[in-house]
Amino acid sequence: MPSQNRKLITVLVALPLAVTFILWAFAWPAARTGPHDLPIGVAGPAEATAPVTAALQARDGAFDVHSYPDAAAAITAIENRDIYGALVPGPDGAELLTASAAGASVAQLLEQVAAQGLPEGAALTVTDVVPAPASDPRGAVFGVSVLPMAMAGIALGALVTLLRLRGRYALAALAGTAAAVGTAGALIGHSWLGAMAGGWWTVAGALALLTLAGGATVAALAALLGPRGIGLGAVLLMMLGNPWSGATSAPEMLPAPVGTLGQLLPTGAGSTLLRGVSFFDGAGTAFPLAVLTCWAVAGLATVAVVHHRRPAPTRPAGGPPAGAAAPAVAV
Repeated sequence: MPSQNRKLITVLVALPLAVTFILWAFAWPAARTGPHDLPIGVAGPAEATAPVTAALQARDGAFDVHSYPDAAAAITAIENRDIYGALVPGPDGAELLTASAAGASVAQLLEQVAAQGLPEGAALTVTDVVPAPASDPRGAVFGVSVLPMAMAGIALGALVTLLRLRGRYALAALAGTAAAVGTAGALIGHSWLGAMAGGWWTVAGALALLTLAGGATVAALAALLGPRGIGLGAVLLMMLGNPWSGATSAPEMLPAPVGTLGQLLPTGAGSTLLRGVSFFDGAGTAFPLAVLTCWAVAGLATVAVVHHRRPAPTRPAGGPPAGAAAPAVAV
């Protein structure tokens, strides 16, 4: 009975705590969604841009304002992913340069902010410098495409663990399956739905690297901690990685420090890498590429080293598996 009491207490305590954690991880960033040092540009002569800059800086840290001499320089900054948009004041109104491919919700927010800051009767012209694909103008398909890759990473790491693949077989399963998942993701998201642009193989490679980083992380944690490592990997990739990724908006739209921490996890880094190779010719992908590579290499190395130090049990020829009880002998 004491054992049953402990199990009952575990259920009564563990499940509510888990639900509380999940609600915090998902609901808190959603409730605090808004610009937090969101990079935005202001282009034009200083006398024309000074009032706009002052108005944006007065919004309590919502925007990180960058100044550019003209619209062409601001467009280059948007294409390089240095900023999400730019305001270009003019004599009769202003032009807003946006990039809906960087996040449709961010572009919509900038349009609202620009319209609110204009004098009554002034005209606002919106130019989408890097538009989202016509087949996915709101970025909905792109946003949900990252979640299956995270799920694939969890499943891959769990299968490698549960099937007791070791050594080169574990490494081959992780790398080969990740490549297949990346190919399938590119066929669906790029070729069929048209939600991703850019080079087909580059997109497939980004999806594969995201899957590999997740799968290697889960397999490594399981190698170190046993089955509990699968649960910890799921927390990193799904419970924290998904809501903190900024895939449906932007990392700067999440409250601190969630936006920054999310980019250090495979799901957030994968989302940023995929957006960069899909719509911005690889601009801004150096950091997320390095993050994913570190997770993948560390995970693969851990799997190889731990499995090498703990060789799989061997089955004696003609006998039961090592460690198994010997069959009873009738007397």
